[in-house]
Amino acid sequence: MKVSGFTFCRNAVKYDYPIVESIRSALPVCDEFIVNVGRCDDGTLELIRSIADPKIKIVESVWDDSLRKDGLIYSQQTNIALAQCTGDWAFYIQADEVVHEDDLPIIRQSMQRHLGNPAVKGLLFRYLHFVADYWSTNPWFYHKAVRIIRNNGEVESCGDAVGFHFKPTQRYLQSGPKEWLASSGARMFHYGWVKDPQTLLSKKREQADKHHGDSLPAEEAAALAHPTFHFDDYAILKEFRGTHPGVMQARVKAASRWASRTSRWLNWRFYREVAHRGYRG
Repeated sequence: MKVSGFTFCRNAVKYDYPIVESIRSALPVCDEFIVNVGRCDDGTLELIRSIADPKIKIVESVWDDSLRKDGLIYSQQTNIALAQCTGDWAFYIQADEVVHEDDLPIIRQSMQRHLGNPAVKGLLFRYLHFVADYWSTNPWFYHKAVRIIRNNGEVESCGDAVGFHFKPTQRYLQSGPKEWLASSGARMFHYGWVKDPQTLLSKKREQADKHHGDSLPAEEAAALAHPTFHFDDYAILKEFRGTHPGVMQARVKAASRWASRTSRWLNWRFYREVAHRGYRG
């Protein structure tokens, strides 16, 4: 069994992506790792080169800034990296996602278990979405996503690169037949919302441009017009009491809480959100 890791990135230094930690977290279960680096001038290419692992293959690309709709530039760049993968499985990890070393054995076991079953096109990960700091998670964000796909040419990234579809029919894997998917048994630690508020605001503005171009919805435009980013739901986020991946320990130790927080069970806003969005552990 051969496993290819793949990702894409641009402006990873500017927007403080934990891209090095992300790649290093997945490397132990990969035989090769493809990194598509978009042209930029913040030192991202040099940062990826500094990992200096022989498994890593860097592909350089130039982003088509005319693709300013629905985040399609992200799936396009993802597929550039995927096209270079030569493994039986392709393990996708975004620049702000990290896997825990405790889960690596079960990830490999899951790939091996389903290797001989061509009906399984993707493996699901359970998500932990950290917001504002390393002690707060948002349980209302999506709970699962495909991050390992069978690399036989049938599956590719779609939309804004959150998920994958079956190329012959364009059907999203997570809405297809249940036999298409199996559990990896692993978690994905998503740190995209853990940044300095000003850096996060700059990142969200760029993402909004890639999704909406010049047609940004008024409500979103108003939110992005603030001088800094506000974590409005911080008081009702879920407290994280587990351990972070080892590669993230330096970042966690250097960080502090965004603000103090009492138990969400004592906050009336929490019950309002449960009534509106349902209870998510």
